[in-house]
Amino acid sequence: MKRCDWVKLDEPLYVEYHDKEWGVPVYDDQHLFEMLCLEGAQAGLSWWTILQKREGYREAFDQFDVEKIIHYTADKLEELQQDTRIVRNKLKIASVVTNAKAYLQIQEKHGSFSDYIWGFVDHKPVMNEWASIKEVPVTTEISDRMSKQLKKDGFKFIGSTICYSFMQAVGMVNDHTTDCCCRQKELADGN
Repeated sequence: MKRCDWVKLDEPLYVEYHDKEWGVPVYDDQHLFEMLCLEGAQAGLSWWTILQKREGYREAFDQFDVEKIIHYTADKLEELQQDTRIVRNKLKIASVVTNAKAYLQIQEKHGSFSDYIWGFVDHKPVMNEWASIKEVPVTTEISDRMSKQLKKDGFKFIGSTICYSFMQAVGMVNDHTTDCCCRQKELADGN
């Protein structure tokens, strides 16, 4: 089966992520928060690095339970900086707490984080038609706007490139190339 060219075919975890998660719409608030944090952790690194550490992140950050994360103490943040299961960058670790607080404010103001974040694409996935991975942009006007607004709302590690990667990961945009088996399945299913 043909897949998007970025997939490491010799890595089952990567293949499974590509086939079952990437580009599939996500509406669950907690999972959206997790993916936003993981995409922020990716800054300057590869997604493969973060994907391999995802279970460690879930364990280290209490399954991305924002009600727990907002109460992290300086001691807890120091402990996380020593945790080899995650990327031990002080600013990236602190950003998860900052983002949890901003996330809760968004939920309070908009009813759900999902409604808020999906509003950037009018609540429906953008279905792109790329013949090659070389055509896929790293930012768009939408990711620029999302980044700017999330920063205004208090989020950190949320540049336009991170936003676009997040949008791809949670299915707000579908960038499977037209020859990819996932795209072919979607077309066969009428999507």
